[in-house]
Amino acid sequence: MIIIIIITVILITAFVLLDSFNFLPQRVYTSSDLGIDTILSQTDYDGDGIDDYRDIMLGARIDAENKPKYDGAYFQGGYPPGEIGVCTDVIWRAFKNAGYSLKDMIDSDISNNPEDYPAAQKPDPNIDFRRVRNLRVFFDKYAVSLTTDPSAVTEWQAGDVIIFGDNDHIGIVSDKRSKNGRVWIIHNGGQIKREEDYLKRALISAHYRFDAIKIPSSVLSAWNGEHN
Repeated sequence: MIIIIIITVILITAFVLLDSFNFLPQRVYTSSDLGIDTILSQTDYDGDGIDDYRDIMLGARIDAENKPKYDGAYFQGGYPPGEIGVCTDVIWRAFKNAGYSLKDMIDSDISNNPEDYPAAQKPDPNIDFRRVRNLRVFFDKYAVSLTTDPSAVTEWQAGDVIIFGDNDHIGIVSDKRSKNGRVWIIHNGGQIKREEDYLKRALISAHYRFDAIKIPSSVLSAWNGEHN
């Protein structure tokens, strides 16, 4: 009997772990499948016919599909090569796909408002835009802050930015959902699946939507086509 109990506990534990890390088969749902309205951005910053929110999400997905090796090495000029990246690289690459230079925007804001960025007391354009703490300050200032409750499923939209823990990790909301409406996240923590049902095991600390209409034009910077 004791052996049976031990085996049962092991099997249950294994199932929970496999489910938590998304190694079990999952059906993917969309907002329309679940009757959830999709909110479109009123801005198409790069003029490609795709609204900003979807462009940001698609940019993150491109990075996920490339599966860059997890490596936080320091690079002169700031930008790592496409085959290398960490969680913050998903973000600037996502914004690049919508036509924005997140690096330029953050570098400029740090230069103009150094007191707002305690993690950048000695500004370094080669790395500042790749630090979650600096991204959080920037999004706190200029993006729309939203709920951190994943069960409020209608409040989450593809292209939103989400921060985890004590500025430990960052990702982009996918257009995929679980059967209960919980959004999937596109992120790079070195895991096998870069787009997954991550919120069931993650601690959310911030949730933003980048609405360019609500941001001063002086803050916005266009991607210059370099460092592709």
